[in-house]
Amino acid sequence: MALKLYNTKNRVLEDFVPLDPSGKMVTMYNCGPTVYNYAHIGNLRAYVFADVLRRTLEASGYAVKQVINITDVGHLVSDADEGEDKMEVARKREGKSAEEIIATYSNAFYEDLAALNIEAAAERGNEAHFPRATHHIEEQKELVEVIAKKGYAYTTSDGIYFDTAKFPRYAEFARLDIAGLQGGARVGLGEKKNITDFALWKFSPKDGQKREQEWDNPLGVSGRGFPGWHIECSAMSRKYLGQPFDIHTGGIDHIPVHHTNEIAQSEAAYDLPLARYWMHSAHMTVNGEKMSKSLGNTYRLFDLIAKDISPLAFRYWLLTANYRTTVNFTWEALEATRSRLLRLHSKIGSWGAKAGRTIKVYEDRFYQYINDDLNTPRVVSLLDELVDDTQISGEDKRATALKFDQVLGLKLHEVPMPEILYISLPDEVKALLAHREQARKAKNFADSDRLRDEIKKLGYEVKDTPGGQEISRM
Repeated sequence: MALKLYNTKNRVLEDFVPLDPSGKMVTMYNCGPTVYNYAHIGNLRAYVFADVLRRTLEASGYAVKQVINITDVGHLVSDADEGEDKMEVARKREGKSAEEIIATYSNAFYEDLAALNIEAAAERGNEAHFPRATHHIEEQKELVEVIAKKGYAYTTSDGIYFDTAKFPRYAEFARLDIAGLQGGARVGLGEKKNITDFALWKFSPKDGQKREQEWDNPLGVSGRGFPGWHIECSAMSRKYLGQPFDIHTGGIDHIPVHHTNEIAQSEAAYDLPLARYWMHSAHMTVNGEKMSKSLGNTYRLFDLIAKDISPLAFRYWLLTANYRTTVNFTWEALEATRSRLLRLHSKIGSWGAKAGRTIKVYEDRFYQYINDDLNTPRVVSLLDELVDDTQISGEDKRATALKFDQVLGLKLHEVPMPEILYISLPDEVKALLAHREQARKAKNFADSDRLRDEIKKLGYEVKDTPGGQEISRM
């Protein structure tokens, strides 16, 4: 079955056909984090989605060149080119240098990717896969020069802007109502010609305060400044993937501003599409409300681990919904998913270590579902169906489940005891749990009870469930 993907550009499902004439290589760009703070779980959904997409492409026989940018300059507090640079905000907040801020939050992001078993994490620090905006200033300045020579740029007292009125297709991608946006927009418009115009380059403030991150201005403009938020993605994706490339992804919030602006500046500069397929993951709410720092509901992966919820249980929960569907985070939902993952690991552990052959009818259905715009909910349900199928041997179930896991990415092959999978337990507790599992299987209940008491003395409580041992901090 051909791989079908929902292309935001055309708002329809389309057969995926790579640009590579050999049909073997796929190029993919994923909008990365602004490393001024920790990523929250809503941010991380976009990278789990992109990882499932990459794994699906690889399962279809493609090699994937994946690039995730690191925004370390130029993203202002307001996406509308207003306010202070987020990196400057973080620097002042923590009393550290920009490089210290970048290192802290980049490393935290890489650790989150690794904990979620996202394949790209293996390339951490590799500039060709995780390019930093500050390491590509010259490429961004060159792109500003090209845009200006084509007549799409103008200069104000605070920066160099893209004139969206000169790019007739500007509203098409996001289906923007330009007339509605312009209505009443004169207030606060400043020197911008149009409400949708955006900064290609910002000039450093002339109030005497020197920015730590600033460079000589392009276009021969005196003084110093820094790139706008959008220009980095156009410059770095072109450098590492070419233009056009195959797939561009991000969160749904990128559609009306960031991705619309990327398209405008890249296509205006080079008269070529930026990407052929645009894909976006939907929002995450928390208890039905928008995720917001003011509401105190922006959880990090660390917060989940502190409640004995593994990053892979969180990944599994995300897979139970379509990536284009808004998901509502609740602790109850995550607890239920954790139990579901426990049961799955217990079942796979009971089938032994030897894998048999994959069951074709299940494999065919797997490809049918995953190739239907990454329909992970149906794949997850199919996995449950496989687990409960009494007509298939354990060895064949194991082989088939591990086939599914090449895309699901739940590390089903690694951990015989699911409890140890997702809790950062002391080695002593892990050893006691392993011994207790052996005692349970041998029906040595006296030893099992004794080991439970030993674990309790170390501050952990063990419960026996149909899915195996569950452990939590007391």
